[in-house]
Amino acid sequence: MKRRNLLIIPMTIIVMIALLSGCVAVQPVASEPAANVQETGEHEHEMDMTQEVGTVNFPISCTSEAQDGFNHGMALLHSFEYAAAIESFNTVTELDPSCAMAHWGVAMSLVEPLWAPPTSQMLVDGWAAVEKAMAAGAKTEREQAYIDAIAAFYKDSDTLDHRTRSLAYEQAMAQLVQDYPDDTEAKLFYALALLATADPTDKSYTNQRQAVAILEQLLAEQPNHPGVAHYLIHSNDYPALADQGLDAALRFAVIAPAAPHALHMPSHIFTRLGYWQESIDTNLAGASAAKARLPEGDEQRTSSQAVLHPMDYMMYGYLQMGQDEAAKDLLDEMHAIESVHGENLGAAYALAAMPARYVLERGQWAEAAALTLHPQGLAWEKFPQAEAVLVFARALGAARSGDVEAARQELDRLHALREEMLTNKQDYWAGQAVIQSREVEAWIALAEGSDEAALALMREAVALEDATDKHPVTPGPIVPAHELLGEMLLELNQPEEALAEFEASHVVEPNRFRGLYGAARAAEIAGEVEQARSYYEELVALAETSSSERPELTAAKEFLAQ
Repeated sequence: MKRRNLLIIPMTIIVMIALLSGCVAVQPVASEPAANVQETGEHEHEMDMTQEVGTVNFPISCTSEAQDGFNHGMALLHSFEYAAAIESFNTVTELDPSCAMAHWGVAMSLVEPLWAPPTSQMLVDGWAAVEKAMAAGAKTEREQAYIDAIAAFYKDSDTLDHRTRSLAYEQAMAQLVQDYPDDTEAKLFYALALLATADPTDKSYTNQRQAVAILEQLLAEQPNHPGVAHYLIHSNDYPALADQGLDAALRFAVIAPAAPHALHMPSHIFTRLGYWQESIDTNLAGASAAKARLPEGDEQRTSSQAVLHPMDYMMYGYLQMGQDEAAKDLLDEMHAIESVHGENLGAAYALAAMPARYVLERGQWAEAAALTLHPQGLAWEKFPQAEAVLVFARALGAARSGDVEAARQELDRLHALREEMLTNKQDYWAGQAVIQSREVEAWIALAEGSDEAALALMREAVALEDATDKHPVTPGPIVPAHELLGEMLLELNQPEEALAEFEASHVVEPNRFRGLYGAARAAEIAGEVEQARSYYEELVALAETSSSERPELTAAKEFLAQ
């Protein structure tokens, strides 16, 4: 069997973390979702362009003052600081009312391509921005090509589905790159379009590799461009590609330290590689920067996606290192939140995932079965894919506690949520709900004594999960399917088969606490003493800073003391 070594953290990461520690105090740009930005028509004619958000040079045929503001707005857009970007582009339209590209910038800022399809209001606002760009009139054929490309995304949104329009935009950007081969921004937005239209079941990563080829060439030419580093991270946010994204991860946070999202983004690569403390540190920086722009003295205890998304990544990291007290503090902070500014998928997913992770990673099945959605005032009905995460945790907790009736009730709810996802054309998330359902059905079958049926259902879940990839909104599955199958095989006294599943899980989700313990326990029962010792040593080293009393860690230390 293939063994894996403990990860060696490159010195460059340690240096980057040190740099990040000085970034937290930088006053961040606003980073609320664009869906919540209302155009008031009242803007100051000056923008704070002293913030460190990287260097963008996107020549347009507007006034020189408008050009500077446009470049600043583009830097914000490339860091996914959508609201701040819209504010900048709106100010540009006041500086130069004839600047059609400023309206194009607003339309681009309402797409949010890697998160979720735009809401109906975002589509309306985006098309209005396109119409304003057309009315202002492009001054060059190149600018007209940009406006036509984004128009292809918004046009007929009432009759054409999101993927069809996304592919039309991707094709338009491909043509723009062909017509203007020296246009850096065209190449960047084409690469981003490739990521947005990538098939999550394509394990050859065709679109992602094509985007990487474009972006790596641009990185050598424009090392301080925020979009280049940012999109390289997303392009490589996959187990098979993660190593290639490390350099970009180290660059992005330093390029744009005033952007909370840029401070968080390195953790996408760190998570894929199992660098938990490094992920925690970058997310502490990102969350801190995002909190700094929340209203002071907010009595409503309001949070936002910009805070909650890195908190979910932090929760994941803390739990892998056995830092349960820190994880509990984070959960308490989440439970104190009463409302969310800019309700969107990123916020809803984090609010559902954090409590689910906290109980499932610690094997607290009864606690899992009793989870409730928080805050109750959130419009959960808009995010069935987020609610499904918590329902899955309840169902799995009930099944593993032996409460089959409760597990079946939660399974019914999971099925209902999947139907909502299908109705909303959220096909990817509906597929994730199928995986979750199979896992719950498997543990229900095991609780009922149907061992073979249980294993068959779990193996089906594994195959389905292997055939797809995670969404950028999450650091990883709430529970990896291979890991769940390994735990089931252990319960059925099949340690050799269990070990194979844990080791398969390590390839995709490395350095996980439960994965290492499962492999160690399976090797121990199978009589593979040295292999068990090696895995237990990895587990103890991983949890070196833990003050937890997890029984797995106690068992590891007792074995090593023999």
